[in-house]
Order: sequence, then structure tokens, then C-alpha cells
Amino acid sequence: VLADLSLVLDNPGLHGLFGPSGVGKTSLARIIAGITPAAAGQIRAEGLQTILYCHNLERLPGWSSVGRHLERITPPDKAALKDNLLRQFGLDGCLGRRFGKLSLGQRNRLNLVRYLVQDPQMLIMDESLANVDEHTRGTILTSIKEIFPRVFFFYISHNVIEVARFCDHIWVLRDPEKRPQAVCIQGLDMRTAEASGPQLLEKTMLEMMNAA
Repeated sequence: VLADLSLVLDNPGLHGLFGPSGVGKTSLARIIAGITPAAAGQIRAEGLQTILYCHNLERLPGWSSVGRHLERITPPDKAALKDNLLRQFGLDGCLGRRFGKLSLGQRNRLNLVRYLVQDPQMLIMDESLANVDEHTRGTILTSIKEIFPRVFFFYISHNVIEVARFCDHIWVLRDPEKRPQAVCIQGLDMRTAEASGPQLLEKTMLEMMNAA
């Protein structure tokens, strides 16, 4: 799936990984996180000791309430962060329930909180906000950019508008027969010097679609 692929993330922030189904986005994410060994090549994570991988529809614990589970897995010095994230993500009313009683969107939001309180230096979000409404997704992405300015985020999503609007750099992953296999596009956050407005969003989206 991946052949002669080379890409570099130089700065922290929300970076996008975009492309059609089947081009290897999840495979690349799992290789970066160390879950799947690469057959060849290397991953160099200079200065990054904690790389976590959060994905859609993870298996979540069902034997205790959400609140009790979060208390058990949250480091003591991150309790205030946990409470803030729950408020920002609109999850205050879910703490007394079990994961199995929640909607898919609520589960994914709570799962993201579980990872964020672990203080990762890099977090790969593989469709982590699937089944979450558009307004809430925007709120969450804005919040994590503000709360975690020094964290590297690799955000995988098929939502072209969302990726173009919220991501700094966007790596468009293409079919392995195309060269280069990954093309870097500037997201709206890197184009603040240009004229703003819907035309700029449309330009970014068009560049992404053409690159794919």
C-alpha cells in the first residue's frame, strides 16, 4: 500500500491526513504509532516519547460508569484538564452512565478525552470524531488546538471542509502508483496572510481534491 513514501511534520499543531479510502491512511497511522511494524524504511520521532493512536469505534470498558473509569485512568495532576475537556466536549451529563448506553458520538468524544488526559506528545486521531455533529466537531478541534499548542496532532478524516478549515498542514495521501505518494497542502490556519473568506476555503478544498 505504501511505497517510497516520505513526509515530515516539523511543528506541533493540528495536521491533516486526507485521501480516498484504501490508500493507506490507517496503515500509516499504525506504523507511526508503532502498532504495525514497517516492512522497510524508518520512522524518526525526534524528541517524541509518547505517541498515541485513537481511532473510531474502539472497544470501551462496560463494567463501570464513565465517570468512575475516567477517574481511574486520569493522572492525579490532570484532573482539572479532564473536567475542562468534558465541559468543552459537552459530556458533563454522561458521567453516571456506562459506555454501552451512550451514542456512538458520545463514545468517540469520551474516548478522545481518555487519550488527551494521558499527556501525549503526539496523538493520531483516526476518524476519532466520527458520528459527532459538525458544530461539536468544530468546537472540539478548536479547543484542542488552544489547550494543547505543543502537541503534534495527526487528524485523519474524510470531511474535506473540516480538514481544510481546521488543519495547519494537510498531507494528501494518494494511490501508491502516483508520485509523490503524499502531497502537502496548506490548511486555512497557515494562510492567515492571504485574503480570508469562503473563496480561500474553496481554494484549499480544490487543491486537496486535485492532489488526491
